[in-house]
Amino acid sequence: MKPTLQAVADAVGVSRSTVSNAYARPDQLSAALRQRILDTAKAIGYPGPNPTARSLRRGFVGAIGVLFTSQLSYAFTDPFAVRFLAGVSAAAERHGTSLLLVPLSESSADARTAVENAAVDGFCVYCVGDETWALDAIRDRGLPFVTTASRLGAAGRDIRYVGIDERAAARGIAAHVAALGHRRVALLGDTVLPDAPSGPLRLPTVDVVPRPTTHDRLAGFADAFAEVGVAWPDLTVLTARGNSRPAAAAAVAGLLDRPDPPTAVLACSDVLALGALDALAGPQHAGHPPISVTGFDDIAEAAAAGLTTVRQPAEERGRLAAELLLDPPADPDAGHILLPTELVVRTSTGPVPRS
Repeated sequence: MKPTLQAVADAVGVSRSTVSNAYARPDQLSAALRQRILDTAKAIGYPGPNPTARSLRRGFVGAIGVLFTSQLSYAFTDPFAVRFLAGVSAAAERHGTSLLLVPLSESSADARTAVENAAVDGFCVYCVGDETWALDAIRDRGLPFVTTASRLGAAGRDIRYVGIDERAAARGIAAHVAALGHRRVALLGDTVLPDAPSGPLRLPTVDVVPRPTTHDRLAGFADAFAEVGVAWPDLTVLTARGNSRPAAAAAVAGLLDRPDPPTAVLACSDVLALGALDALAGPQHAGHPPISVTGFDDIAEAAAAGLTTVRQPAEERGRLAAELLLDPPADPDAGHILLPTELVVRTSTGPVPRS
């Protein structure tokens, strides 16, 4: 059996509380007595109080959780997620706390269990699809949270939120494409519908899209084209099986085989847009008129690819989200932060081809 705190107390000839104070409240003991307790603990192999139990007694853990719907590797490979987490980390370091990354499985029951069991003092809810159940689980634990989803950020003053106007930003870049004369366009999103196969989707309306960010960006694209007479049924919606370049390339692979292929592809992220460019640069598309492509986020690779996109402050978004969680303002209205975006026009978009 592992040595216990009581074993140390018996060996030294003091009470359990005196041994506990040697670790948690050293100012309560003389230096000589504390050193004798620590030396005895080391000699019998006692490692010290359980840190989890100690955190529970203190009432805080010293860590914040970041929720996202994907595999753990997503946090280290997705360019936007990496920048967002860099911002969260900067704020956490300033407050002397740590991060716990909590990827949520596709099973709602398992995901809820992950939220319920995470040893954290609060949550930053980042990109987890339909967040209602997650927020309910966090509320049941009585923990604070900050969300980055605009749909929930507008739901009430009690929800702290840091984000952008997704729909307006998407409408702006789509209006740029529409002004270039494009009317046959494809809208590309990541997992637009759960379990849908890669490629074209038939959606009755944009409101059936469950993920808040994807929904708002697709809706913004549709708003701009509706203003120039292109209705939702006339837009081609493509879904990729994940936010990756290969997944996007697979989703757009058959576009030019259509009788009337689109003249532009508007992607919900830069990663998807870069994948579309990969597919359209293939030898099977040689000789076809160029297709304009747009992205969203302005990751580092976007500039090198000449990608027209929407720039948003990823690191600032993460930093402010963590600051709202760790140092909440007294005024509830100050807990809603809407960050600016910028349309960045590069060479991936141009006028619609004449033939």
